[in-house]
Amino acid sequence: MEKINLSKNREYDLNQLDLNDPRVLDYIELDKKDWIIGFIKALIISAIAIFVFFVPLGNGKILFGVIYNKGIEIVNSLLVMNEKPVGALLLCTIILLGTGITSIIGKYFSSKDSKIYKYYEADSIIHPILYMIGGVFILLYFLNEIGVYNAPEMIVGQSTGGMVIPGVVIGVAFIIPVGAFFIPFLTDYGCIDFFGVLLEPLMRPLFKVPGKSAVDASASFVGSTTMGIIITSRMYKGSVYTEKEASIVSTCFSAVSVGYALLVMETAGIGEYFIKTYFISFFLAFVIAAIISRIPPISRKKDIFANGRVQTEEERKENRLKLGPKMIMTGIDRASKRAHTSGNMTKRIILSIVDSFPVLPKVVTLLCSIGILGMIAAKYTPIFEWIGYLFLPLTKILGVPDAQVAATAIPTGITEMFIPVLTIADKVGELHIKTRFFVTTVSMLQIIFLSESVVVIMNTGLPVKFKELMIVFLQRTVISMPFVALFMHLFF
Repeated sequence: MEKINLSKNREYDLNQLDLNDPRVLDYIELDKKDWIIGFIKALIISAIAIFVFFVPLGNGKILFGVIYNKGIEIVNSLLVMNEKPVGALLLCTIILLGTGITSIIGKYFSSKDSKIYKYYEADSIIHPILYMIGGVFILLYFLNEIGVYNAPEMIVGQSTGGMVIPGVVIGVAFIIPVGAFFIPFLTDYGCIDFFGVLLEPLMRPLFKVPGKSAVDASASFVGSTTMGIIITSRMYKGSVYTEKEASIVSTCFSAVSVGYALLVMETAGIGEYFIKTYFISFFLAFVIAAIISRIPPISRKKDIFANGRVQTEEERKENRLKLGPKMIMTGIDRASKRAHTSGNMTKRIILSIVDSFPVLPKVVTLLCSIGILGMIAAKYTPIFEWIGYLFLPLTKILGVPDAQVAATAIPTGITEMFIPVLTIADKVGELHIKTRFFVTTVSMLQIIFLSESVVVIMNTGLPVKFKELMIVFLQRTVISMPFVALFMHLFF
């Protein structure tokens, strides 16, 4: 490929270039003035991204979380009914109920050339039913909250709708647009490119993913599962990740955030061991990622980008530079060129926000229906108790105290990461601390759960099927149990 000087050829059509290929960035040339401007732009915008997504504030929270929670608080305060601020709940009720109704109309009754049909065209015939269930569930919850109707406890109780709707549905409804505003700061102006170069020698051989995925993974750990998956989806659709890389990142690194993990541990009565427990889970998440990336179904994913370009072995090797000054300079150079070629910040933000809105209604509506249905199954049916018998021999072999309780709790993690701990919450005073540590840590390592990660992965265009996600959940569960048991016996 010939060198291209964009400073001398300012009218050059950048659409001719695959700017997500690091080698293409290396062939771009800039005059000194343009390079310095690009460098300054990359430095400032990347600093903002790092501060928003990764720097803990004085209270231990991160700015991104503070912003979307403040957004929920403001919208909630706009409407107070029955002495309860329900503005955000009403907004989500309108969105979910509207999605349920329009999905029925669009999928079953609209003409194939209508916009409403095309919006729901890719969905299965079951999706509209799930959308409608989500709409009905949140309507019942809303009416119950404002004191108009006493909805069934099974649907609106604290362990079902009472946990899913305020904690997950409303949260994700605000995370998506707020995240869409800030994602370009992280992905479009050099931050990903710089750290990608530095971390490539570690991430590629261990996890078969590019170095820039470490930034993606960190966004999930310190921010939220949904935010990590949305970043992964954006990177995949932009042909930054291959099919295999996007599958690995979304199923291995979309872990629970620090704040949520603390809440889970406190519920399990091991909050005083937060640092120890969280870093054990953090370390094991990477160990399990190295294993999952090498076994089917994830290992069978193709090394092909969304634009159809096949990633070669030579390309993967070329992206790995030797540790030293050259690596740092290459990272800085690519970041500067990325910032230069990304152009107007406002346009990038608007485009990101516009892209997020078609995803939002489907994701939050499915989160509501599948999440609550999963909670109902966990609390009101013996299905997970039956499944738990499959895990009982393993919990006994691993020497987990209260083996039956642990075995029953573990499979409930497929519904929502919090559920395994909730199943033991009323027995915290009776259960051995080893049992509580075991259940809590395994649940944090499962990553794949119906109430959030499964729905978001499937509705953001990532190349992982539902069946594959269920297999990965089982793999992560079985693989994590011996490792967690080892640390359980070492530290408790």
